[in-house]
Amino acid sequence: MSTIKVALAGAGAFGIKHLDAIKLIDGVEVISVVSRELEKTKQVAVKYGIGHVTTNLADSLALKEVDAVILCTPTQMHAEQTIACLKAGKHVQVEIPLADKLADAEAVVALQKQSGLIAMCGHTRRFNPSHQFVHNKIKAGEFNIQQMDVQTYFFRRTNMNALGEARSWTDHLLWHHAAHTVDLFAYQTDSPIIAANAVQGPIHPALGIAMDMSIQLKAANGAICTLSLSFNNDGPLGTFFRYIGDTATYIARYDDLFSGKEEKIDVSKVAVSMNGIELQDREFFAAIKEGREPNSSVAKVLPCYQVLHKLEQQLNAAG
Repeated sequence: MSTIKVALAGAGAFGIKHLDAIKLIDGVEVISVVSRELEKTKQVAVKYGIGHVTTNLADSLALKEVDAVILCTPTQMHAEQTIACLKAGKHVQVEIPLADKLADAEAVVALQKQSGLIAMCGHTRRFNPSHQFVHNKIKAGEFNIQQMDVQTYFFRRTNMNALGEARSWTDHLLWHHAAHTVDLFAYQTDSPIIAANAVQGPIHPALGIAMDMSIQLKAANGAICTLSLSFNNDGPLGTFFRYIGDTATYIARYDDLFSGKEEKIDVSKVAVSMNGIELQDREFFAAIKEGREPNSSVAKVLPCYQVLHKLEQQLNAAG
């Protein structure tokens, strides 16, 4: 395969991040873009030089020249669309979360194994240079996690996306935002999660979701994690990871890393880019070209969704 031909579904805030990343990757070309609003999608296509525009994913999947699909669509569509891509014979990368129900995630994994195609989920924290730096320290035996303390904070009391535009779907603290940390904790400790507990605040009357949540995790190796999530936080926004270990403390803020004393750590040599989305996309395309399982394959991230399912059952039982 000389050039990987790609269809991108979902030309919103995150779809644009992928389009910007792919421009920096050799041997990859986006030839089709799919999104809900035709006129806005046409504008994106013109800006990025994409020849095919549609509002229906099936139109893109029908293009024989499409090798792979990147899905940046609403959470509730992820599993169904991933399955559609695999059935059409296309490699697929779906943005986090893989699904919002465990059974759907399991169905994707089963079909991927049957098809032999590359199917990867966008668990970006595995790729951020900041977290890669910590991961390399752990692999070298220079650092062991005792505790992770994580804050995932947004101010989202109305249904808006990262660009401040109205969303057509509802985001979720558990199935989307907690997925990042649950998966990262197991990945960094290289140890399965053996205990998980959650409590949540009141359900929003219009959105139908909890706006605040607290989660505790324990890995088989003894490491623990405390995760606080909120859509109510009117302060510093984003996700902040504190790694407390046996030899150091690290604070990760997306692609940047600091010591426990707020001294910036140079992570510019960790990977070929400082952009986690670009590194994630590079892994997807490399796995296709090399015919290997990617980091954050749907099979590798499935344990995360098993934990989220247990937490959801716990929260539902608590009422």
